[in-house]
Amino acid sequence: MSSALDVAAAIRAHDHFLLTSHARPDGDAIGSQLAMAFALDALGKRVRLVNKDAVPGAYRGFPGADRIIVAGAVPPLEGVPLAAEATIVMECGDLKRPEVDGLDRPTVINIDHHIGNAMYGTVNWFDASAAACAEMVADVIDALGVTWTPDIASHLYLGIATDTGGFRHGPISERTFSICARIAATGVSPARLSREIFDSFSIGRVRLTGALLNAMELHHDDRLAVLYYDDELLAACGATSDDTDGLVNLPLGAKNVLAVALVRKQSDAQYRVSMRSKGDVSVRAVAVQFGGGGHVNAAACSIPGSRADVTQSVVRAIGALF
Repeated sequence: MSSALDVAAAIRAHDHFLLTSHARPDGDAIGSQLAMAFALDALGKRVRLVNKDAVPGAYRGFPGADRIIVAGAVPPLEGVPLAAEATIVMECGDLKRPEVDGLDRPTVINIDHHIGNAMYGTVNWFDASAAACAEMVADVIDALGVTWTPDIASHLYLGIATDTGGFRHGPISERTFSICARIAATGVSPARLSREIFDSFSIGRVRLTGALLNAMELHHDDRLAVLYYDDELLAACGATSDDTDGLVNLPLGAKNVLAVALVRKQSDAQYRVSMRSKGDVSVRAVAVQFGGGGHVNAAACSIPGSRADVTQSVVRAIGALF
């Protein structure tokens, strides 16, 4: 198994890099990519960031967010032969997860903390003890000898704060808070960053929140909450898909609710299900049943079928955890 030192050695051996993460990026995907990008900038490396989907609206004010190219394939770059580039893939269990064509390079660096990683890289560093991929990126930056700037620190905080649900779930450890102490030491304000991350949403997002909670279903003695939305509900609320990030966590604020399933219509015969939970209720185990994955307390999958059948299957599977 590789380490941060192995990743740093591979980085030192190349000059041109592609950075990517999973489709439908979350805060950890964006934060990890941009923290790494700023570190590579400091070393004089040439860096391109390519994602299948755009940066969520709440994170677009973070420095460098406009550097991310949104494309389904790596665009050609004049003067850079294919062999001259290495790819750093973060937060992805396999090379299909980014949904970006053309990521294959002679060197692929795989950095991930999700159980089930396929170890597809030339260099593979997997660490399930990390609360966020951003924690691993912090270790790589240290191994490279790069000083943490406010820009780097802001993105490390974005990754950690979002992937732990505001420090409420995941394998949070002394390491997590040690990194956060160092982030604050760069002069950035965690309180300001948290407001930007969690309190900078649109009015459409607020309306959507109300609509989702008003239609919320409860199952298994109120231990499971089910939310549902589609494009029609987004339009009615004046919201967009940007406004949905993190909404799955809302019902967990109720003491009795131990798990949440957010069902999103992708087509008449396909639904995306995002799940969150408390404690040792492993929604990852449910996601894996349907071909997905994630963490114990945060996982997702796509399920074919009708809305009724998909919801029933998920309710039954999560109910078995209780």
